Amino acid sequence: MDKGSVKLAPSILAADFAHLGEQVAEAERGGADRIHVDIMDGHFVPNITMGAPVVQSLRKVTSLRLEIHMMITDPDSFLDEFVKLARFFYRAWEGNNICHRTVQRIRSLRKRWAWH
Repeated sequence: MDKGSVKLAPSILAADFAHLGEQVAEAERGGADRIHVDIMDGHFVPNITMGAPVVQSLRKVTSLRLEIHMMITDPDSFLDEFVKLARFFYRAWEGNNICHRTVQRIRSLRKRWAWH
């Protein structure tokens, strides 16, 4: 794809979780470039979403990149769970008192990251 072109990353929060695998496959057939996964812990944001087991199940149904959006209070304690499942991480900087350590850790794991 050309530099600056649009990439599609549908969020699984819009899916029917009873049919999550089917809907991820449908997104892939429809032209998605990656799948966006919001991880929320109920502390940093009031919502609670899924953890590593759900993301691991997605790995079985798609070859698309998974991008993990970590909206959690202590991302460092969860990196080991998610690092083998995804290549790209978004991190909300507001909830992280030690941002530099998180960034260094993600880089050392040879993963891409961005602040959200």
